[in-house]
Amino acid sequence: MHVSATLPQHNLRAVPDEVRRIEADGYDCVVTMENRHEPFIPLGIAAVHSERVRLSTSVAISFPRSPMVTASTAWDLQAASNGRFVLGIGSQVKGHNERRFSVPWSAPAPRMTEYVQAIRAIWNTWATGERLDYDGEHYRFSLMTPNFTPEPLDGPPPPIMIAAVGPAMLRVAGQHCDGVRLHGFCTPDYLREHVMPQLQTGLDRAGRSRSDFWVTGGGFVCTGPDDETVDRMVEWVRYRIGFYGSTRAYWPVLEQHDLGELGEKLNHLSRNDGWGQMAGCIDDDVVRLFAAVGRHDEIAGAIAEHFDGLVDEVNANVAMDIVADLPPDVIQDIGAIPSAGQPA
Repeated sequence: MHVSATLPQHNLRAVPDEVRRIEADGYDCVVTMENRHEPFIPLGIAAVHSERVRLSTSVAISFPRSPMVTASTAWDLQAASNGRFVLGIGSQVKGHNERRFSVPWSAPAPRMTEYVQAIRAIWNTWATGERLDYDGEHYRFSLMTPNFTPEPLDGPPPPIMIAAVGPAMLRVAGQHCDGVRLHGFCTPDYLREHVMPQLQTGLDRAGRSRSDFWVTGGGFVCTGPDDETVDRMVEWVRYRIGFYGSTRAYWPVLEQHDLGELGEKLNHLSRNDGWGQMAGCIDDDVVRLFAAVGRHDEIAGAIAEHFDGLVDEVNANVAMDIVADLPPDVIQDIGAIPSAGQPA
């Protein structure tokens, strides 16, 4: 199993030292998120101040960006990192697309399929010189002149991973992508009974096996050097479960555990400015459904038991303001846990 670390994004001047420290500690990958800050710029800095770690967006929001813009950014990051970049993209939900990004909404799975296909068509044109000719329902690309064609890469273009929650997007990931970034709002039962079968359906359609594919995420990790820090991380995860559980798109995970009424209650709070009350609705048993919990000396065993070989990579320092990075020996212990996939 691989372990990723989240790269701080609020201070770009700190990125060189941070990525060098992350790499020296033994992490396999460093990721950025599109929350408060832009996800690509920090990875551009990290690319030229690191040598080994993979660099990935986890995730960049796709539909507000033209596939051409995303293809160009990813191509340049792949070149700058000498082939270590992984493009992670996600659709986000309707409200954010329409009201935060001011872009039209349509069924996300078919559109994401075209988005990935269009990026690969653009990359193929840049790599081979073949005429650009992608004609889909949502995206059409037919113009590429030498003046706008970047220099060739020394190796292959970046792998593409997509964020997926529902069955349609999971099938898209399995059929068209190199891997999937699963949401933290996930439980082992939901992974086994819903996520993996849909991914396998997509893989079967593409004639690929699970070993050709990379699965990241699928739950939370609550850890720290002592019980007090672990408890603080549990409280952070408790709030996240309440926050995500208020959104209908995530309710199939709750329904897997007969927690549909909890989703309704959380949704009611979200519509009535009750954000501060959500964590109080999530008891310890629910936290344990979603998270591997333990001190640094316990967490490798907890991760092995919780994720049960279903995923290939976990991120153990998402809440960087609460828990310090993992010690190198703990990263090594997690790395010894068997996984089924091939790194994207």
